[in-house]
Amino acid sequence: MEWSCDPNDRVAGLKIIEDLTQSAGQVQRRVLDEILRRNSETEYLKGFIQGDLGRETFKKKVPVVNYEDVKPYIERIANGEPSQIISGQPISELLTSSGTSGGHPKMMPSTIEDLDRKTFLYNLLVPVMNQYVDGLDQGKGMYLLFVKQEITTASGLTARPVLTSYYKSKNFRNRAFNGYNVYTSPDETILCTDSKQSMFCQLICGLVQRDQVLRVGAVFASAFLRAIKFLEDHWEELSSNIRTGIISEWVTDSSCREATMKILEKPKPELADLIESVCSSKSWEGIIKKLWPKTKYVDVIVTGSMAQYISTLDFYSGSLPLVSTMYASSECYFGLNLKPLSKPSDVSYILIPNMAYFEFIPVNKGLEEERIDRDVHCNGNTDKICMEPEPVDLVDVKVGDHYELVVTTFTGLYRYSVGDILLVTGFHNQAPQFKFVHRRNVVLSIDTDKTNEEDLLRAITKAKLLVEPLGCLVTEYTSYADTSSIPGHYVLFWELQTRGKNPLTELESSVMEDCCSNVEEELDSVYRRCRSKDKSIGPLEIRVVKQGTFDALMDFCVSQGSSVNQYKTPRCIKSEEALQILKSRVLWSFFSKKMPSWVPYRLIQH
Repeated sequence: MEWSCDPNDRVAGLKIIEDLTQSAGQVQRRVLDEILRRNSETEYLKGFIQGDLGRETFKKKVPVVNYEDVKPYIERIANGEPSQIISGQPISELLTSSGTSGGHPKMMPSTIEDLDRKTFLYNLLVPVMNQYVDGLDQGKGMYLLFVKQEITTASGLTARPVLTSYYKSKNFRNRAFNGYNVYTSPDETILCTDSKQSMFCQLICGLVQRDQVLRVGAVFASAFLRAIKFLEDHWEELSSNIRTGIISEWVTDSSCREATMKILEKPKPELADLIESVCSSKSWEGIIKKLWPKTKYVDVIVTGSMAQYISTLDFYSGSLPLVSTMYASSECYFGLNLKPLSKPSDVSYILIPNMAYFEFIPVNKGLEEERIDRDVHCNGNTDKICMEPEPVDLVDVKVGDHYELVVTTFTGLYRYSVGDILLVTGFHNQAPQFKFVHRRNVVLSIDTDKTNEEDLLRAITKAKLLVEPLGCLVTEYTSYADTSSIPGHYVLFWELQTRGKNPLTELESSVMEDCCSNVEEELDSVYRRCRSKDKSIGPLEIRVVKQGTFDALMDFCVSQGSSVNQYKTPRCIKSEEALQILKSRVLWSFFSKKMPSWVPYRLIQH
């Protein structure tokens, strides 16, 4: 199966999308047949299908799994056993996801060919965008892109984030420079492993080429806003460098420095004057348009947990269109937004049917999300087989229904539940379009962190032991992700009760600050990396609220339709009205004073 698209040929690119979506069901059958043909002799598949390549056998015999089910196979490969355990092609690297397992990043198998599939999807973006925005080949994109920590497994395989893998690949270096793929940032600045030096140099390059910039962005909204905050903190130094034509001495990465100097070339005092005039103003509202006046849109993901940044992006951009172009994960690249200028709340993605074999588990969507029929009874007995609904194929989903995404990939994942909950919003030809709703079980997220309810409970359970010697008990808690400042941070609301009859009058700040730090120490490695290394998450905050606050929260939820009998305190607050109930009853606020510990994950051979 070939994955090729010339991004310079708009007509051909759009025809590829039409052809694939008009025969989505047929393409999906071919994809599954190809995956089974390639991988039927792997240890994993052979144990279920025993050489039978039929689709019905595959669906009947191969179970739907999550990461914990496949983790032992992937770790065996990481520790030196052959790729044939799960893949008919050699595993070339492992892609670390932002989700975690046992406090460590998940690792997804990847092959050399997988880079071609990713490039194919990136190339399809170009004709789609050119349909809606004219003249993108007449300028550049100021994209702030970064690489992250790599590790080496016991077998010598590299494990790294999916975007780091792509930016370091020949596919990225040799991309078709058709205008759309021309960036203000030289590759050397993107590949600089020191994020501060990388950010500084990329911003200099972006400012120097401001008159050529037609679009700005980053992968996630959080990363782009972090760049704005960096600009806010360092604009005077950036301006000084541009004025003198000399890069600050602390930028020591030679490749990064040399590439930036080639862009800067010479002193530019007039540009420095303009930057100082714009950045010294009292308000930074519309700062993007002021510094990069030809910008047509902001290219960032603002779906899912990133939607919390929309209002802040609107403020800084002067309400430029916010474009979410692509739907992808470490497991697989999935699809595209065929209407990129739609409002963030209306964004839907079409899954490109040759990228993987897709299945969908129906889920009920309500106050208590669950898979449909989870609690049905068979002959009077609850049966796990009956409890799990049958996944449906890509072309068989129904508009208006919610589903959990399951993928079978070319790289060694079979009927793997990604954990994404999707809403079917319509069809493009035979292919359905999906709105990303959220990740299953994730309650808090600021950047690439994904904290679920179980992780949060474990962390709070340990931290609250510190207040018990003070004669206090944590009777209730909830949380929310505060993105009103940059970087955002986790906020926990605690309701405390004294062991005696005396009301709570004061708390020892040092103890509560230690509670904040203890919670952070118990959260997973991705959160701790974002806090300690990337500085993309601020210190965790605990707000102690008046007694009776959570009763008021329950009253509000019941008034909105919750059942008194089935009410459970939400562990993450999404409603602004509910949030105001909590905020209006805060007695004290405490922040973590310590950075949580973090060291790069090293796989230990078993």
